[in-house]
Amino acid sequence: MQTTRPDSPVKRFFKGIIIALGFILPGVSGGVLAAILGIYERLLGFMAHFRQNFRQDFWYFVPVGLGGIVGIALLSAPLEYLLAHAQVIVLWGFAGAIIGTLPALMQTASSQTPRDIADVVWFGATFVISAGLLYFMSDLFGTLPANFIGFTVAGALIALGVLVPGLSPSNLLLILGLFTPMLTGFKNLDLFGVYLPIAIGGCLAMAIFSKGMDYLIHRFHSRVYHFILGIVTASTILILVPNSHAAESISYAGANWMTLIWSAVALIIGIALGYWMSRLEEKYK
Repeated sequence: MQTTRPDSPVKRFFKGIIIALGFILPGVSGGVLAAILGIYERLLGFMAHFRQNFRQDFWYFVPVGLGGIVGIALLSAPLEYLLAHAQVIVLWGFAGAIIGTLPALMQTASSQTPRDIADVVWFGATFVISAGLLYFMSDLFGTLPANFIGFTVAGALIALGVLVPGLSPSNLLLILGLFTPMLTGFKNLDLFGVYLPIAIGGCLAMAIFSKGMDYLIHRFHSRVYHFILGIVTASTILILVPNSHAAESISYAGANWMTLIWSAVALIIGIALGYWMSRLEEKYK
């Protein structure tokens, strides 16, 4: 798919709805979906070189942004319901979707240079440090509140999920305790309490990190992706580990054999879906 191919505003609007999946579904990367739909390179170029073709690129992405807002509003209510009534099954499905993308992410990490011992050490150190920080985050830094500042951080994480294909920010939001409050705000159309700070955080992250991410990926491609692998692997494991200090931690209280069976089914489906999505990215990249 060519990014320069003429694209109507209606098509871009529906692309925005699809990309919204990457904002709120753990295991799904907005960057991956943007790559599949053929607009990732143009988006990264727009943010990294903001002054070049500003007017043309701005109006190109307006329908995408509007579609993303509509997609979030439509998808947040059913997802909030599923997390409230089938948390264990849903979270195992989410974890499976992330696991399914790991082979492609590993392949991407070594696509430009062969994996060396430094990459392995970098991954291991990132995994151990990020796992410890994420698990004990509330003890070390306190709980991140679901307020304007907290949702600004959420917006920055969502933007990073767009900038870095393969990175799903929603699993980090689950660990931080911001995921369900974010869905509730989306569902209730809380424009100033949720939408606005997330938009501010996303725009700031795009403006601050897009050029740096563009530079790092081109200069230190393997190290950057092994760093991402470490964070993604650690956060995925922590989704399935009960944590009394985390607001949205998984709870196995009341789980029975049927819950475990359906969780296993959700895990397998999630792995297959994640793998399929990552193959699509490679096909249309």
